[in-house]
Amino acid sequence: MHGYTLELIMGEAKRRKNLGIPPREQTEDIKLPQLDKKVIQQKVRSILYKYPIIPFLFYGAAIVILIGGLLYVFQSFKIT
Repeated sequence: MHGYTLELIMGEAKRRKNLGIPPREQTEDIKLPQLDKKVIQQKVRSILYKYPIIPFLFYGAAIVILIGGLLYVFQSFKIT
């Protein structure tokens, strides 16, 4: 029983070595693109300067969702 539990918690490298299988090939590291924060900030600011109503729409939608959630909770628990 003790030897069996050791096989269960054995790592993959040891298991492959015991089975005579060669080690796994190393995968190449994926290079993620670098994000330029200043360019992103400039794009966001230019959009907000072009359409100044966008923040008000987001805040309005958030308030409507909060009020709708509160009404749903009040209705479901019959808190009136």
